[in-house]
Amino acid sequence: MRETWNFINSGKCSPAYNMALDEALLEWHSKGKIRPTIRFYGWEPATLSIGYFQKVEKEINLEAVKKYELGFVRRPTGGRGVLHDKELTYSVIVSENHPKMPKGVTESYRIISEGVLEGFKQLGLDAYFAIPKTKEDQENLKNPRSAVCFDAPSWYELVVEGRKVAGSAQTRQKNVILQHGSIILELDETKLFDLFKFPNERVRDRLLKGFSQKAVPINELIKNKVTIYDAEVAFKRGFEKGLQIDLVPYQLSEEQETYVHELAVKRYANDEWNFRR
Repeated sequence: MRETWNFINSGKCSPAYNMALDEALLEWHSKGKIRPTIRFYGWEPATLSIGYFQKVEKEINLEAVKKYELGFVRRPTGGRGVLHDKELTYSVIVSENHPKMPKGVTESYRIISEGVLEGFKQLGLDAYFAIPKTKEDQENLKNPRSAVCFDAPSWYELVVEGRKVAGSAQTRQKNVILQHGSIILELDETKLFDLFKFPNERVRDRLLKGFSQKAVPINELIKNKVTIYDAEVAFKRGFEKGLQIDLVPYQLSEEQETYVHELAVKRYANDEWNFRR
């Protein structure tokens, strides 16, 4: 039986609004007010988001964030720093107790990421899941070499020709899974690496040099350039096929919009939240 889930395409929003809406959807779903939901969105301005546990002072070059006139926000999910620019961002909100969701975090990544995998296939790309094979590879995931998200694939992240093409992060609160991720269309690697601190220039240059062997944006893999609209169509179909669901448009009420804006101001536009570690 195919299930019906909500679908929201928010377009480009502020970093604080983006994170607030994801949190609000999680809360509403936990209270049974809305169905499981998939949301697509973009960022205005282009933004550096950091993982819940990252330390700003130690890892982030805030001068470069200002220089490039980027937004800055701390996500409620884990993972490392992501430059959100020419990309499609997705979020999935679903109960931990959903019959399709395994209890383990890693396995639930795989189930949700089936939708992302199918989206890449819709674009004609031969994507597959990254699975760290050796104990050493698994240990390396616990101690990443840099604060840059796309520096290495984690469990069940998507890879094409051995290079990472999508990064995802997950949190579980109030018995609800929130997974969101970036599907990169184009990427300025030098700008990305400018946003992080490294022990010295030599280390930075070495990691930057090796980065293109580890991560790649969609439009470097495909002959006909993929637009945001193309990606939205492909990944919407991908989620429907991968999760065996039908997606129906969902419109926030005025009351819901007000709540999201208040949450954005209170938490995600607040320096105390964004710089607290």
